[in-house]
Amino acid sequence: MANSDTDTRHQGDEQDVTAHLKARILAEALPNMLQYDENTVVVKFGGHAMGDQKLAQAFAQDIVYLKQSGINPIVVHGGGPQIASMLKKLEIKSDFVHGLRVTDKPTVEVVEMVLAGAINKEIVTAINGQGGKAIGICGKDANLVFARKITEIPDPESNIMKQVDIGYVGEPDKVNTQILDVFSDSELIPVIAPVGVTEDGETLNINADTFASAIATATQAKRLLLLTDVEGVLDKQGKLIQELTIDQAKEYMRDGTITGGMIPKIESCIDVVNGGVEAVVIINGTVPHCVLLELLTEHGAGTILRGASRG
Repeated sequence: MANSDTDTRHQGDEQDVTAHLKARILAEALPNMLQYDENTVVVKFGGHAMGDQKLAQAFAQDIVYLKQSGINPIVVHGGGPQIASMLKKLEIKSDFVHGLRVTDKPTVEVVEMVLAGAINKEIVTAINGQGGKAIGICGKDANLVFARKITEIPDPESNIMKQVDIGYVGEPDKVNTQILDVFSDSELIPVIAPVGVTEDGETLNINADTFASAIATATQAKRLLLLTDVEGVLDKQGKLIQELTIDQAKEYMRDGTITGGMIPKIESCIDVVNGGVEAVVIINGTVPHCVLLELLTEHGAGTILRGASRG
């Protein structure tokens, strides 16, 4: 039979370790929390994290914690794989042009149904399940995001703009931040599907990164966090580049360090920083609690891009 005094002592040791660990984490987090106090942080949620229940739960916990800490989180989400799955079920053919889904009338109806319906409410439910008060909307609600059709895109080889017809695919033209101001002054957490509307009332499918960038710029957010399936920006040896200035990012694109799909993402990040957002961070969304790790710890959780060195 175990000695009760020994058991109590061991339990006390474990409690002390846990208490010290919590105190150390809190001591590290507090100064970082203060710099974001009453500031807006836009988080683009996407990738495999959306399909993983544990990661989605950890993400929801992070968002609720930010709101409870006096930070104003705005969530923008994607849903490419879920859209592709539904289109396949409905036997609707789907093609891509330079990474953009060609979207005809039947396709845009599916896009809106999946993004503004199923996925949006799943994220809202997850956040509410962690004690938050999330509300799901899309760019059409209260004319949050007026968009324009994409009619030309840069050729990947020559970078010369060329005319395209990819249907109901758009980019943000004007963001009405009034509705977002209402949320920031309340306990509500907006979860936004990247669906916009033209001045003529047409529904447009918008890339989630592009949509989140427009929201961050319009609200002059403190941070834009882009959750992806990669660690961040990697150097030629495959190691994470933790910090980038705009000049460094441009040089890495010129010398081939940054290639492929990361190029348009970095170009978008540069536009956001030039638009007044303090910094953009590309984060591996498959790391549990990556949002808190980035915002509330010194080492961060991805690649941060800003006009100056990280502070």
